[in-house]
Amino acid sequence: MSLAPWDERERNQQEITEDIMKLVAEVPGVRTTAFQPNSLGIRGAGSGLQFALIGNSYAELGAAAEAMLAEMEKDPRFLQPRLSNERTQPQLFVELDRRRASDLGINIGGLDQALQAVLDGRKVADVFLEDRSYAVKLVSTSNPINDPTDLENIFLRTADGRFVPVSTIATLVERAVPPSLAREQQQRSVSLSAGLSGDFPLGEAYAEAQRIAAEVLPAGSRLIPLAEAATLGETSRGMLTIFGFAIVIILLVLAAQFESFVSAIIIMATVPLGLACAVFALLLTNTTLNAYSQIGLVLLVGVMAKNGILIVEFANQLRDRGAPVREAIEQASNIRLRPVLMTMICTVLGGLPLVLATGAGAEARVALGWVIVGGLGLATVSTLFLTPVAYLLLGRFVTPKAHEAARLKRELDEAAYRDATPAE
Repeated sequence: MSLAPWDERERNQQEITEDIMKLVAEVPGVRTTAFQPNSLGIRGAGSGLQFALIGNSYAELGAAAEAMLAEMEKDPRFLQPRLSNERTQPQLFVELDRRRASDLGINIGGLDQALQAVLDGRKVADVFLEDRSYAVKLVSTSNPINDPTDLENIFLRTADGRFVPVSTIATLVERAVPPSLAREQQQRSVSLSAGLSGDFPLGEAYAEAQRIAAEVLPAGSRLIPLAEAATLGETSRGMLTIFGFAIVIILLVLAAQFESFVSAIIIMATVPLGLACAVFALLLTNTTLNAYSQIGLVLLVGVMAKNGILIVEFANQLRDRGAPVREAIEQASNIRLRPVLMTMICTVLGGLPLVLATGAGAEARVALGWVIVGGLGLATVSTLFLTPVAYLLLGRFVTPKAHEAARLKRELDEAAYRDATPAE
């Protein structure tokens, strides 16, 4: 169903879904699942946690899945956990007493084909008439078999020529079986799914499922994520790759700009602190590390590097004029204090509308806003001290242009002196 516009209701999707789940849980004999698909187009998105147990035996996987289901039902954060292949389909099995059949002298070879012919008919040959093929089926001429007790009307010949009903050597057993058997990654699988409460993120839910599975999984079996949980794992691995590329590219660009890898490392020294402050801000505001906040972390890498550039570039200019390392970084920190603070304050104020966002899709904007506001806001004071300390430790390895010019002048003077001195 579609919900009313934001200005016409007081509850969000999650609250409405939880209310629906509470109402339908009171209906006996009915299992209902309410979920909220999102706008990212992820298969199974919004339907909670989905995962599968894969292994070599359906029986062992089914037992382990039922044990996991019992443990998940004890945790109120999992809403209506369920098996995908519950044994809800009744099926009749014909079990033969081979010893009794042998005592009666009944040959049970071909009995399955005979039962098939009586129950549903069996194709025995093809007849071709005028280039057309017609199937010949062996069927029973008596009343159709449409009830389990009708098997008593099927008779078998014994060794002494008597006829006895099939029920003499066979027993009908009704069992519940899964409607279908699934496979994942070309292996036998049993899937489980569960809704999640509003304060239970998907990543934590899957980690809890892994913990439960470690206690009940048989040897040779393992747990794999499905649907949105699988997409979350792929996104997390992809974000690590993106972070790696972002840091390497920025480092190479800074090294080319300053003609020194040491200066680039000094500038990038503030980036880990900014990322840590952003994650800390997410924890303080109870915001999850989702796709939107991860995009904000990539953005934060560039913003933090820019503040380091303002200080390091001016300190290098002072050193090119002959200033020592400590004097250069102290003057650069004092003079560049205003531009650094202006950059951070403007960025933080620009991110405040995202933090205060309301309405449809506000969760995505709030997550992005807290990464920018929290990351820069908490790291502002620390950055002003961290960059000078890093420059004091590593700046001595950066050769200023003044030293290069003096070395070049000294070499030219020595060459000119050698040219002016007559050879002995």
